[in-house]
Amino acid sequence: MTPAPTVVVVMGVSGSGKSTVGLLLAQRLMVPFLEADDVHPAANRAKMAAGRPLDEEDRRPWLLAIAEWIREATDTGRGGVVACSALRRTYRELFRGAGAGVWFLHLALDRATAGRRVAGRSDHFMPARLVDSQYAALEPLRSDEPGLTVDAVADPQTIVDRAVRAVRDTT
Repeated sequence: MTPAPTVVVVMGVSGSGKSTVGLLLAQRLMVPFLEADDVHPAANRAKMAAGRPLDEEDRRPWLLAIAEWIREATDTGRGGVVACSALRRTYRELFRGAGAGVWFLHLALDRATAGRRVAGRSDHFMPARLVDSQYAALEPLRSDEPGLTVDAVADPQTIVDRAVRAVRDTT
């Protein structure tokens, strides 16, 4: 029998509901929650707010900081939930390498809905014009990666229920 995942990464494009679902999931699992957007350096936030997508050099320190949080969450056994785009497989591999039992919940969403959701937000640095760049970078979760893909238009509580069942089934 394998242990339950110690860290769940709620992934997807901007507007998919990562923060909402991630916080609900962390509360349900009674583990700490990390909003990866809060880890972005000010320069990254400013670049995105100006409508310019991040490049790999911009992302590297951010991804390493998230991986360190995952490492600490798994090393201490406290676990956690991270809301992070994790768009590329290489980013997910970095996270899996940071700790045993990392599991992904991919909130899949169509481009038009993501664009509408992001355009409707007034309290976020990510402008709607960058949604296309997220889809260009997106490498959906593959069958050989531990996790679950769900339709992000579903009710967040329904998504959390499915995720909790799937996490428990991995034990």
